[in-house]
Amino acid sequence: MIAEILGAACVAVWLYLLCGRGGFWRMRDSAGAGPPPAAPPSIVAVIPARNEAETAPRAVASLAGQRYAGAFRVVLVDDASSDGTAEAARAAAPAGLLTAIEAAPLPRGWSGKLWAVSQGIREAGRSKPDYLLLTDADIVHPPGNLGALAARAVSGGYDLVSYMATLECRSLAERAMVPAFVFFFFMLYPPAWIRDPRRGAAGAAGGCMLIRRETLERIGGIESIRGELIDDCALARAVKRGGGRVWLGLSAATRSIRRYGTFGEVFRTISRTAFTQLKHSHTLLAGTVAGLALTYLAPPALALGPFGGAARAAGAAAWLLMCACYLPALRFYRRSPLWAPLLPLVSAFYMAATAYSAAAHGRGAGGMWKGRAQG
Repeated sequence: MIAEILGAACVAVWLYLLCGRGGFWRMRDSAGAGPPPAAPPSIVAVIPARNEAETAPRAVASLAGQRYAGAFRVVLVDDASSDGTAEAARAAAPAGLLTAIEAAPLPRGWSGKLWAVSQGIREAGRSKPDYLLLTDADIVHPPGNLGALAARAVSGGYDLVSYMATLECRSLAERAMVPAFVFFFFMLYPPAWIRDPRRGAAGAAGGCMLIRRETLERIGGIESIRGELIDDCALARAVKRGGGRVWLGLSAATRSIRRYGTFGEVFRTISRTAFTQLKHSHTLLAGTVAGLALTYLAPPALALGPFGGAARAAGAAAWLLMCACYLPALRFYRRSPLWAPLLPLVSAFYMAATAYSAAAHGRGAGGMWKGRAQG
């Protein structure tokens, strides 16, 4: 009887995710936004960079190649790099485009990235741009990206427009984990709910965010979220709570060139912020693990275990629904549909990383990034 009830609960969960959570699973490229505005707004891109000499030149070169009719320049903030990041970035930029500044020592209460971003915004503010493009040193932008972002923001009246960049998906670890990462992210932050002003859902992808400068100032600037590790979603929440409009979508052509060659690298990346996502609450951690077990582990356990026909059928049905929801993410990343039945194993990996994140926080090593513990 218990197995049958569990099976029915699994089916109900996946029917809700399929039909009742904003169609998050559709995973369509939504980067196109129509013609650029008649009067293109002025934009300054801000790039925080810490030991990014390998990727920053390509990121800067992609911004230098933008086909954009409005005023545009780039500010790179070198956050105590030891590998010549600023020099490498300058070499990739044409004269007059890039301003590279050194980050001041990190003050108490700030995350390293947001402290660097705040200084970049201060430098950008000298020219009072209409918008700020907050991007990362590993993001390569297609030539029309700036125009598409501006068109989306202006035509839709959005205060914050963000693209989830396409992540590298070449190593075995990337092929196994990256489509699931995007799937889980959109499950937490359904884009249809984010752009709906009647809903409280708010999220963004920090690699590519275009924000109206006046809106950022109205909500208190970057300082208002200065200690956040999941800074992109914190910024989206602040914008939406302040009465602004937020849009999030996928972009196939906006790409992250950061590589994750091993499962260990992926594990460390997930564990860096997983417990922060749960507000450092062990109660939420226990609930999340239980919820993930019900959603992802129970269906195959029921379908393959020594249970009666009804429980086994319910487990198989839930597992099939799970695969159906996951297929668009695999298609977007050009992965075989044969990966779909393995999503329970991938979810177990994410569960383990989340538990490790809590343990690391307890040791005072939470949010570790490039040698700096941040939460």
